[in-house]
Amino acid sequence: MSDTAPQSGFLSAIKLRWNLLLRWILNLWVRARVLPDLDGHSGVSDDTPVCYMLADDALSSILILDKVCEQQNIARPLLPMREPAALAPRSYAVLRRWKGLLVRRPEPRRNSELLAQLVAHCAAHEQEDIKLVPVTVLVGRSPDSSDSWAKVLFTEDWEVIGRFRRLLSTLINGRDTVVQFSRPISLRQLLDEGPDRAIALRKVSRLLRVHFRRVKTAMIGPDLSHRRTMIDAVVKAPAVREAIAEEARRTDITVHKAEDQAREYALEIAANYSYTFVRIAYLTLNWFLRRVYGETRVHHFERFKEQALGREIIYVPCHRSHADYILLSFLLYVRGLAVPHIAAGINLNLPVVGSIIRMGGAFYLRRSFRSQKLYAAVFAEYVSHIMSEGVPIEYFIEGTRSRTGRLLQPKGGMLVMTVRAYLRNPAKPVLFQPVYLGYEKLLEGSSYNKELAGAAKKKESLLDLFKVHRILGQNHGEAHVSFGDPILLDDLLDQYAPEWRSWGGVPQDKPSWLTPMVNDLGDRIMCAINATADVNPVNLLATALLATPRHAMDEVLLAEQLALYRDLILMGPLAGRVTVTERSPEDMIQHGFELGLLERVTHELGDIVRTAPGEAVGMTYYRNNSAHLLVIPSLVACCFLRQRAFARADLERLANDIYPFLRAELYLPWDPQNFGPVLEQTVQQMIAAGLLEHSDRDGMLRRAEGGTREATQINLLARSMLHTLERFYITFAVLTKNGSGRLSRSELERLCILTAQRISLLQEFDAPEYYDKVLCRQFIGELKRLKLLHVNHDNRLEFDERLARMGSDARLFLEKGVRHGIIQVAPEAGTEAAADR
Repeated sequence: MSDTAPQSGFLSAIKLRWNLLLRWILNLWVRARVLPDLDGHSGVSDDTPVCYMLADDALSSILILDKVCEQQNIARPLLPMREPAALAPRSYAVLRRWKGLLVRRPEPRRNSELLAQLVAHCAAHEQEDIKLVPVTVLVGRSPDSSDSWAKVLFTEDWEVIGRFRRLLSTLINGRDTVVQFSRPISLRQLLDEGPDRAIALRKVSRLLRVHFRRVKTAMIGPDLSHRRTMIDAVVKAPAVREAIAEEARRTDITVHKAEDQAREYALEIAANYSYTFVRIAYLTLNWFLRRVYGETRVHHFERFKEQALGREIIYVPCHRSHADYILLSFLLYVRGLAVPHIAAGINLNLPVVGSIIRMGGAFYLRRSFRSQKLYAAVFAEYVSHIMSEGVPIEYFIEGTRSRTGRLLQPKGGMLVMTVRAYLRNPAKPVLFQPVYLGYEKLLEGSSYNKELAGAAKKKESLLDLFKVHRILGQNHGEAHVSFGDPILLDDLLDQYAPEWRSWGGVPQDKPSWLTPMVNDLGDRIMCAINATADVNPVNLLATALLATPRHAMDEVLLAEQLALYRDLILMGPLAGRVTVTERSPEDMIQHGFELGLLERVTHELGDIVRTAPGEAVGMTYYRNNSAHLLVIPSLVACCFLRQRAFARADLERLANDIYPFLRAELYLPWDPQNFGPVLEQTVQQMIAAGLLEHSDRDGMLRRAEGGTREATQINLLARSMLHTLERFYITFAVLTKNGSGRLSRSELERLCILTAQRISLLQEFDAPEYYDKVLCRQFIGELKRLKLLHVNHDNRLEFDERLARMGSDARLFLEKGVRHGIIQVAPEAGTEAAADR
């Protein structure tokens, strides 16, 4: 098809009839899905002359576009442009034409001839405008639920294909076609910026080439070079060459051997991405995920997609399960975005399996390589290389899967590498995309419980593949994927290093701002993940039932408690992007039975619902997924456990003392100085729910009168986080019992964990996070950060009366028996060893 000047009317009419006949034949089986531009429009609906711009000359794409435009009742590409710009018998132009029947080669031309005529026309007629509408037609990029291998093999990629393969692709994948409209480009606006025709033509051609490449990259992934070529580029990079020379000097080996070592590292790390494999894997994963998770719900995806185009996307999801690796990639592929390259632990690089995962985009990293400078240089260069190629990347900044259901402290290693890679080559602005992944029933639930109970972490092996049949035979409920507010790296750099754009590279020495910025970035990602959480029925059921001594409730009361929790979340300060199940409380309970998590005990006075045998410990995981959404009302409720009335000033002081620890542990978004309005909003919400009453006469807050439904509800709400406060008090008790300047940090951690384990045994409850080492270490670190603990010259921890006062405040919400039990069990340094003897 030609992109030249107008033809005679007779020939144009004959060609139009022929094209319409071909279009009618083509549309017997082609079904196109239309994706509007970022403003929600498909093309231009006003009277401005329109020319559709396509990247390549493909008759099938033009015919598909013409049919879509006819259906949308907008200007059609096969018809002449509207007056006064009727320069051609059609309304489309292509940037690149191909020649050759067997071997397809691009024609040696720089710009579209018709585009040049349009620019010249607008330059000569200053009152006229022509809108260029970029359109991308991808055949086979919108996969349906079909299990056809042929469909998968003939989907879009970067390979230049001939007419015969294009025909096969259209025949096989015609019903899975995407037509993506983009925002129109005004030639008048372009010429107003600079009237020179030649410059305007080159500029618009360049804009269109870059735009089409970005759209295709976003939808199918970048055009990756051969893996061996990429590895050569990594090994030859200046930073790696310098590390090779240093390794040769340090280990007294030849530079050639050090280079071979660097190449081995690169081969160990690098992905071996295959478009064909990803297409085939789609079929398998589509079947597997539908068998394991009956439905996967996705939230806020369109908001994210609007901002993804033209940016380097770094997906930073929470890490719950091995299913995380495949779930997010699968959903991105199905929704028309490129599959990211995923940083996976070297423990997953198993024989055969590791190579297969590489073809899906996995690249491997060792758990720790701080002392391995050559490996670190190769890995950093690899990350920099794939970022410069526009490859979307996914990594888990928690470092490992959470065994408790809470978010873990972020690790800064990958974030630092990303920042450095961007500073070296800021080709595309970097967007960090937080993603919340939630499950109603984990694949690894039983193994997590064993690990938290003290069992050693089991290594991955090929034998695990033979256990898949057990997973397929169980009901795992639904999975939920929610996209949080994106974080732009440019904004953070502007805040921490305003001059960064003038550097032209990475500072040689580690700048002082880098660590604070990366720490801030990690916390922002964690807060954004929590702020877009999805609350499923299991989260609410676990929160309600685990607050009772025997993990059992009257069925009617349970339904009322579920309704209360849902209302508190939906009306709470984090309600913005949080999604909550739409099931009724009764449906939630029924769903718990279907998942095998609950059982019913029939009774004449009303049925009792309780956790199924062996399920209570595992359900703490799902309670912790959403703990941050109820923690503020739970904290307020705790103040009314031991007394019905509480002075508002005392409530504010106590809440402000405890909030920094809750914020650090649960990644809450409010700074302590901004917490006051959040607390007030929560109190007002609880008053509206009938849980609290406020007296204008004495300024006191009172909980609902004992024996009422509301009194029971606020009691259960408080007990949902009581173990967290007890865990804090254990640390205070151990410190005060041993005295200031007596314990080292490691001794304090050990004594706190021993105390928590013993109390857990004595009180007959088993919440694994109650004695979790990571949470204990994190709490002690926060005490140090707030300067409530100091390390003296003997490496011992000192504290003053502020910490003792916070410990004594426990009497306001902890029962006397619990407080005395903790004090009695808390050991002094050295006594636990004597007891063992």
